[in-house]
Amino acid sequence: MLNHFVIAASSKIFQSRVKGVCLGLAAMLALTGCAAVQVKLGMKVYLEKIPITSIAVSQAKGPGIAPGEKSPLVVTVTEPDGKTLVTEGQGHGKILWKDLTVTPSVGAANKKGVVSLPQDPRISDGKTMHVAITVPSHPDMRTELDIPVRYDRKFSANFYGTSGSSGSNGSDGMDGSSGSSGSLDPEHPSPGGDGSDGTNGSNGQNGGDGDDGPSVHVRVTLRQDNHLLLQIGVSAEGRESLYLVDPQGGSLTVSSDGGSGGSGGKGGRGGRGGSGGIGSPNGSSGRDGLSGNDGSDGSPGRGGSIAVTYDPQVRPYLDVIRLSNPGGPRPVYKEEPVAALW
Repeated sequence: MLNHFVIAASSKIFQSRVKGVCLGLAAMLALTGCAAVQVKLGMKVYLEKIPITSIAVSQAKGPGIAPGEKSPLVVTVTEPDGKTLVTEGQGHGKILWKDLTVTPSVGAANKKGVVSLPQDPRISDGKTMHVAITVPSHPDMRTELDIPVRYDRKFSANFYGTSGSSGSNGSDGMDGSSGSSGSLDPEHPSPGGDGSDGTNGSNGQNGGDGDDGPSVHVRVTLRQDNHLLLQIGVSAEGRESLYLVDPQGGSLTVSSDGGSGGSGGKGGRGGRGGSGGIGSPNGSSGRDGLSGNDGSDGSPGRGGSIAVTYDPQVRPYLDVIRLSNPGGPRPVYKEEPVAALW
């Protein structure tokens, strides 16, 4: 009876370990992303082996896309018995994106079913992004989706001063030399020599200060076509970025932050004192050298100046533009006519 209990218990332990190993291997294989292995495990399917009656596509995170934004797609296919399958990625399904072809207009698409728009709003201005999905293994299957370009997003234009350089570490001190050996002969005893002192480590250098943020100039004008939008140009360091912002829900944050201070160097380690020589009596060990002090971190830079030139029609919507330059001068606003930026 006891032997039977031991055998049963051992069997359960063995099965538990085997199960744990199998689960671990399954998780490892899933992480490898090997399609053939995932299909073998039932985690993915090949569309060429599945009959399809219909196909549909949608955006995983709601309709619309903004300049500079990415949007994952989800494709759903329906089988003759009504069963549906969805794509991997944001759809968390079994369909492999490599079994589909995504053809967008205006923007681009990667191999994982994620479409994107260029950040420059002039490229997509007045257009609608269009996406066509086809299934190479089922030539008669096709679905399309219009994705409106939206401007009611929280856009940002961030600029930074150069960070300070890190301070150099101090050099380590040299270890002292050991004392010479004396004699332990009872008839002719002699003392061991003293060890020499270790030298001090040098101090770490201070980190450099961060530079102030760059000066930024913001130009804003109003465009009234079918929908009121703000045209905004942000210039700094000889470059300009353009934005279209819907004042109904959208905003643009412009920041000019000082660079971070460089970290101070570490002080060098003091050298170890040499050990006293063996003798009668033994020699004294030398003293350890002092470690050097760590360098101080550099100070962060201040925010850069920000100047805003806005058209008189923009005055009711100035709160859409949010400015940040910690430690810098107060932003300057100037009202004057601003022509269309493009």
